[in-house]
Amino acid sequence: MLGGAGVGGERSTGWFLEGILPLAAFGKEPLELTLRGITDGGPTDLDPSPDYVKASFLPLLARFGIGHSGGEGSMGDYPPPSLLVARRGASPLGGGVVRFYCPIVKELSSPQGGDDDGPVALNLAGTGSGAPLDMTDFGMIKRIRGTAVSCKIPPTSGARVAHSAKGVLHKLLPDIWIHTDCHSTSRGKLAAGNSRGGAAVEGGCGASPGFSMVLTATTTTGMTLSAECSIGMEEIEEDVVDALNRKRRRRRRRAAELPEDMGQRGAASLLEQISRGGCIDSSAQSLALLLMALGPEDDVARLRIGKLSPYAVVSLRLIKQALGVEFKLRTEEDEEGEGSGGTVLCSCLGTGYRNMAKAST
Repeated sequence: MLGGAGVGGERSTGWFLEGILPLAAFGKEPLELTLRGITDGGPTDLDPSPDYVKASFLPLLARFGIGHSGGEGSMGDYPPPSLLVARRGASPLGGGVVRFYCPIVKELSSPQGGDDDGPVALNLAGTGSGAPLDMTDFGMIKRIRGTAVSCKIPPTSGARVAHSAKGVLHKLLPDIWIHTDCHSTSRGKLAAGNSRGGAAVEGGCGASPGFSMVLTATTTTGMTLSAECSIGMEEIEEDVVDALNRKRRRRRRRAAELPEDMGQRGAASLLEQISRGGCIDSSAQSLALLLMALGPEDDVARLRIGKLSPYAVVSLRLIKQALGVEFKLRTEEDEEGEGSGGTVLCSCLGTGYRNMAKAST
C-alpha cells in the first residue's frame, strides 16, 4: 500500500480513512492518499468526518509512536501523520478533496516525554527506557476547541451554531473557542505547484449545502475527546409564481433543524463523552484496542474507556479471532468497590507485530 487517489461515493471520506488508519503505518513507504467525496458525516450522520479523524484518531496514533522521528520503532526521519481538507463537499453530491499522509514504523513504540499541551508520549517498547502504555489518568478538562463548517449556507449560521454551543459549554468552562469555516462558492484556487495541466483545485466547496461541527476537549493529562454533529437536509415542495404570474411546484432542500438546535446538540454530545470518564471517546475505542493488540508483547498496555460501544465489542471478538489476543476488562466497581463512574479498564499483552516490508526501489 503506497497511496494514490480514490472516490468516496455515497459514504463519507472519513469512513474510508477509519479502515485505512490501522494499516497505514505498516507499508513499504509513507502513505500519501487523496480522497474525493463527502467531507461531513454523510447522509446517515454515522460516518466520521475527516475533521473528526484529525481531532480524535491522529493524536491516538501519536501515542503509539507513529510519526516520531528517531524513535525506537522508527524507520526513518518522517513528519508526523497529517490530514488536510483541501476542499469541502457536503452530502449527497460531495465534491470534497481530502489529503492524508502517514509515515511508516517498524513497530509500535513511542518515546517518553511530552507536555500537557499534547498527547503524553509513553513508551511502549518495554525495554526499560520507559513505561508501557498507561492511559488511565483522565485528569480534568482544561479547554475546548471546535470548528463549525458550512457549505452554501449563510455565514451567519456558523456564528449562530458557535454561539449556541458556547452558551452550553461556558456554564462549565471559560476556555472555549469555536472557529467558523464558511464556504459559499464552488470556485477554488489551483494548488501550489500544479498551475498547469488540469491541476487539483483547493478551496471552495461542492454543489450540496451542508453544515457540520466538531468539538474537542483537552484534559490536564493530555487526553483528547471529540464529538461531532451535522445538520440534516430535507427536500420540500412549495408553490412559486413565475414572471408570467403562473404557479408551479418547486422542490428545494432546507435544513431540518435550526443552527441553535444543532449547536446545543453538538455540545451535549461532547458533554456525554466527557461524563463517561474514558480517556478516549467512544468512536476511537476500536482503533485503540487494535493498536494495543499490535503493540509489544513483553509489557501490559492499559487503557481506561467509558462504556464499551457495540462496535468495540465486535472489535474485541475479531481481535481475539484474528490475532489471538484476549483483553482483561475490569470495571471501576471492581477496583474501588463502588460503581461511581462506570469506566472500563482494558489491559492486554500485544502480539509484538513488526513491519517486515522492505522499501521499494
